[in-house]
Amino acid sequence: MIIEQLDEPLPGSILPTLGGSWYTDPDVFALEQERIFSTQWMCVLRGDDVPGAGDYRLVQVGREQVVVSRNRRGEIRAFLNVCRHRGMRVCTEPAGTARKFQCGYHAWTYDLDGRLVAAPNLTRMPDVDRDAYGLRGVAVHEWMGYVWVCLADSPPSFTETVLGELVTRLGEAETFDAWQVADLRLGKRIAYDVHANWKLIIENFMECYHCATIHPELTEVIPEFADGWAAQTYVGRGAEFGEGVEGFTVDGSAGVAPLPLLGADQERRYFAVTIKPSVFVNMVPDHVVVHRMFPTAVDRTYVECDWLFLPEVVGAGTDVSGSVELFDRVNRQDFEACERTQPAMSSAAYADGGSLVPAEHHIETFHTWVRERLA
Repeated sequence: MIIEQLDEPLPGSILPTLGGSWYTDPDVFALEQERIFSTQWMCVLRGDDVPGAGDYRLVQVGREQVVVSRNRRGEIRAFLNVCRHRGMRVCTEPAGTARKFQCGYHAWTYDLDGRLVAAPNLTRMPDVDRDAYGLRGVAVHEWMGYVWVCLADSPPSFTETVLGELVTRLGEAETFDAWQVADLRLGKRIAYDVHANWKLIIENFMECYHCATIHPELTEVIPEFADGWAAQTYVGRGAEFGEGVEGFTVDGSAGVAPLPLLGADQERRYFAVTIKPSVFVNMVPDHVVVHRMFPTAVDRTYVECDWLFLPEVVGAGTDVSGSVELFDRVNRQDFEACERTQPAMSSAAYADGGSLVPAEHHIETFHTWVRERLA
């Protein structure tokens, strides 16, 4: 039998991916930090992580370490963690509560709004503008119960970028309101240190061509995923639970109290949204799962995953382990696949990239988005 070698992808069936160097080249990653992670809205923590005045948490956004805190009025603030005098880190603990921020080198001191309020001999320097020499602020926005930051001097429109992703996936942003995400409470958080490029994780989340192979528990709950078509393939449609499946749990048993505002077309269904560059939102009838990714190296990504439930469910100490275990297994299965893919990105066999079959064609939109920002 003669096998014909094809120099070009089959028209309509196969689309090319990014080449392997996009996932391994430190220069590409440096450019992504400059032109993606430093210019886009990044979801960094849940508002409840800094509940009161003076509470703060350090987060890594691209190449910058950012202090996210609340001022005395309870308003969210964010600053680069760099003293304006000689550059020492102002905050050294990953989280805490402060009445003020003070550099440990020369004691330059800033209030909770970032304004310079004290320093040795400062009264002898009346020409020093205490606002101009305050901590460098970072744009902040609260939405979905989370704090979003943008390092850009002129951040892009939150409505057009972040909320625009909801329109792309759900048809209209208002559809998302039914899940009441801002009003939910954290039931569980799990962190993952994934030894893979961030784009591999994004691509994995966007498609379900792999689901029948590595997600046996997920395809038992949502049998249509075994056909390879992801929830994100369709606009405004959620993937339906299987016959006899009562809830989005590891064994398909009933979950917890359902979210009260969901419509009939949202019950017994799973919806998923990718918010570029680093957030996944998964919505099911009784809870929401939110992934936040923090790329730390060209081949390493830190991921925090939150399981959110109704306040009364969390407050009562309800057992949510069945719900958590399902997506935790999915995460570990996905991340193992990404980690086993990462080494091959350096192979000559992948120098020109791989292939996208029809069930994955929508990933090309993500690749185009990345190319345009790095061009």
